[in-house]
Amino acid sequence: MKRVSITIMGKVTGVFFRAHVRDLAKELGIKGYVQNTPDDCLLIVAEGEEKAIERLVYFCKKGPEGAIVENMKVKREGFKNEFEDFLIEY
Repeated sequence: MKRVSITIMGKVTGVFFRAHVRDLAKELGIKGYVQNTPDDCLLIVAEGEEKAIERLVYFCKKGPEGAIVENMKVKREGFKNEFEDFLIEY
């Protein structure tokens, strides 16, 4: 099991990016959350099987239609098993 924190910069608000991430995460069995940050970035903390996490990271490089990903930071962390679902946090 793997855990990542992903920070996405660019045009990532107002394009349903969070909803797409949540739906994909649930489809892949990933748990964690996605939220907007005060500086208009997107933060994703995700835990799951390595292949599922890699698919999520790959999706985030481009995002949904209308998104413009200018930069992305992926931080690999130790698995903590602290989530029961994948949520959009506000």
